[in-house]
Amino acid sequence: MDMIAASLPGQSTAAFPVETLRAQFSALAHAPNTVFFDNAAGAQVPQAVFDAVTSHLLERNVQRGGRYKQSVAVDASVADARETVALFLNASDAAEVSFGMNATSFIRLVSLGIGQMLDGARNEIVVTDLDHDANISTWTALEPLGARIVWWRMRDDRQLYIEDLEPLLSEKTRLVAFTAASHALGTLVDVPAVTAAAHAVGAESFVDCVHYGPHGLIDVQAWDCDYLVCSGYKTFSPHMGFLWGKKDKLRTLPTFREDFIPNEPPFKIEVGTFVYENVAGMAAAIRYLEALGQSVTSSAGASRRDHLVAAFDAIRAYEAELSRQCLQVLHRHGATIYGVSDPARASERVPTILFNLPGRAPGAIAQQLADHDIAVRDGHMFAPRLMNRLGLEMSSGALRISLLHYNTPAEIERFDAVLGALARSSS
Repeated sequence: MDMIAASLPGQSTAAFPVETLRAQFSALAHAPNTVFFDNAAGAQVPQAVFDAVTSHLLERNVQRGGRYKQSVAVDASVADARETVALFLNASDAAEVSFGMNATSFIRLVSLGIGQMLDGARNEIVVTDLDHDANISTWTALEPLGARIVWWRMRDDRQLYIEDLEPLLSEKTRLVAFTAASHALGTLVDVPAVTAAAHAVGAESFVDCVHYGPHGLIDVQAWDCDYLVCSGYKTFSPHMGFLWGKKDKLRTLPTFREDFIPNEPPFKIEVGTFVYENVAGMAAAIRYLEALGQSVTSSAGASRRDHLVAAFDAIRAYEAELSRQCLQVLHRHGATIYGVSDPARASERVPTILFNLPGRAPGAIAQQLADHDIAVRDGHMFAPRLMNRLGLEMSSGALRISLLHYNTPAEIERFDAVLGALARSSS
């Protein structure tokens, strides 16, 4: 059994129960020979999520807002999910959570609203060259409305530094848009520091938390950000997305809504019907994380939020060890690693690693790994500015492995062995 010691609240050390957790993910048993190292493109879901989706479709696959019991049950399910996601985010009010299709559509909704409020006094929007293009193009699209785009650029170590951001900020800054964790490099960004810098000049902060969601604890109150988006598909849930915003920000944000819809969140955000069964699945995914936290801490009388804190403390410690082992493997094979590459600094990243192998095409290696049932990603990672900064062609890009807490050291050993065999066969 693959188990790694991790420091946990309520006890000094405990072995991370990876095999027990893997048993809850039916897809891992359904494809026992597959190594899922492409989790940044979508995580597998635990059985409890399957059950929640199936239960919804079987018992209450109707529209909400009716008087009959199935419709009332949909209302109750959505309300429960909203409270549960608010707990996941540590939001002060569940009404600050809105459900919908995906994070990209929510980024665009907010950008369009802010675009309608731009004026000459505050028209600068800060974006980064680290981000997914969804959190860049949605903001650059506001230039015809008078927005001026200001670039916060990575340094050569592929990290963003707050001291590089601060000189970019002024009384003209309207908003700083950035990621909490890079979907390509695994780089972590200091969210509270960025938000504090933005607020110091009277600006707002917008956090893309899609990739951070499965790896670390989100706390919108501690971070004091103004807007945040996340997607279920990376966080052990079906495909759906949610937007969180401070209630006063959402109240003043212009949005499209039919005349009969109140100009109040979440109603003004959730225009039209969203996928109720996937929202039920999102709530179940968060409860899975709560149960994980409960299993690794002995704290008596802990709250649901306490269990989430414990879960992510354990996940972060375990995933840091996975990162360390992956980095060691890639160094052994002579890989060029983009981002934090020192195994001793593995805790400074999430286990999402972008790399290339000298003289070998990323697509060819990805196919060879796929032929050995190891799922990785190759290409531009939907990040043209990042590829440009890394000196990589959009047509080829790089290779990415992305692990989650259900991955194991044994899978990393298999990845290592296959890379070695491929290198020998090509020499």
